[in-house]
Amino acid sequence: MKVMIRETAKGLEAYVPKKDLEEMIVETELTPLWGGWARLANGWVLEMPALAPDTSLPVTVDARKRPEAAE
Repeated sequence: MKVMIRETAKGLEAYVPKKDLEEMIVETELTPLWGGWARLANGWVLEMPALAPDTSLPVTVDARKRPEAAE
């Protein structure tokens, strides 16, 4: 799914246009965010693509939502 990642005053935020979902990223597997998973405030866990560490924000990426059973 397409996910827009942007920097806000509160931290990183993910926006999923297809679901009209806007949530803060509360935990990440890797720093920077690219190539691991990112947990959203609503509990979703997204597999993030491997991008360059210096990728400028905002950026729209293809991310996969982990199945609920895998969380």
